[in-house]
Amino acid sequence: MYKIAVLGDAQSVQGFAALGLQVCPAENAEQARPILHRLAKEDTAIIYVTEQLAAGLTAELDRYRKAVTPAIILIPGKEGSLGLGMQQVKTTVERAVGADII
Repeated sequence: MYKIAVLGDAQSVQGFAALGLQVCPAENAEQARPILHRLAKEDTAIIYVTEQLAAGLTAELDRYRKAVTPAIILIPGKEGSLGLGMQQVKTTVERAVGADII
């Protein structure tokens, strides 16, 4: 059975445990990197990653973006949005539709 996980700083991800998601706290990219690889190998279908961590994990995220699973979705952290998640959605829609419609 596939799992859903949330990766980010403890304050940003702690509440997701109440929803039944696997919570994986990491305070920086160095801590997050091995966790991300472990989650990808363990039948995790969706990994939510805070934008603040994603900024330091661009190479790893690009690698998994081309794979069927896991789907990696960027979410704002406690500091607020950096706009990375919306940029990712915009790029994906543009690639699928062939034009910028957002």
